[in-house]
Amino acid sequence: MRIVRFVILMAFVLVFLMPVYVLFVTSFKSLQEADPSTAWNLPAQWSTQGWSSAWETLRPGLENSVKIAVSASLISAVLGSLNGYVLSKWRFPGSDAVFTLFLFGMFIPYQAVMIPLAGMLTDIELVGTIRGLVLTHVVYGIPICTLIFRNYYVTIPDELIEAARVDGAGMLRTYWSIVLPVSGPAFAVTLIWQFTSAWNDFLFAVFLGAPDSWPVTVLLNNTAGSGAVAVQYNQQMASALLASLPTLLVYLLLGRFFMRGLMAGALKG
Repeated sequence: MRIVRFVILMAFVLVFLMPVYVLFVTSFKSLQEADPSTAWNLPAQWSTQGWSSAWETLRPGLENSVKIAVSASLISAVLGSLNGYVLSKWRFPGSDAVFTLFLFGMFIPYQAVMIPLAGMLTDIELVGTIRGLVLTHVVYGIPICTLIFRNYYVTIPDELIEAARVDGAGMLRTYWSIVLPVSGPAFAVTLIWQFTSAWNDFLFAVFLGAPDSWPVTVLLNNTAGSGAVAVQYNQQMASALLASLPTLLVYLLLGRFFMRGLMAGALKG
């Protein structure tokens, strides 16, 4: 049975990696050789022409995506941590109602608030800017970050908080000295979640952004072309791989912390 399970798992892995193989080999073909009829063939002569063109096309979008994803992830994670701490350890009258309202924010479709959101960003002169996109992702990231941190902090013994109070520590001192040092797994979960969400966003970027603030997803979409000229398959495949590398690296570097955070109760209520 162990051999059977291994064979089945390897079959799923191969099926999953087949598109990646096509992307990879096509990205290293010349423009003349890159064609759907030879998609499975290895390049007759390996070329970096597609990667050079993809880098020149996507470089501004990659820089914008890094600014948006990193800023939005850090800010929403910190705010979610503070919210989760207050809602779990410093309860106040109506705290359950406030937490419920936070949860409602997770289920509001983006399309339902797109027009008023664009109007609000226009009023505060942030529409079409990187700061406006960061603010949008932070606002939409706070509910899920609050949920993750609140449920994680519930697992921290109340005796630790009470001991800190007895020693004279206030709310912020207790958070800084007691709660924050053990928040690593929850931060790993929220940072990976928010980074991936902000990096892969297309709707907010194309609706609220401008050419100067477009992230890599919009520029990647623009590489598809209109069909009036020859399709540059090698550039498109290289662009797809280049745009996905940051999130892939994040999961490879922090994936074990992500699973540790999940198992530690970050998504348990």
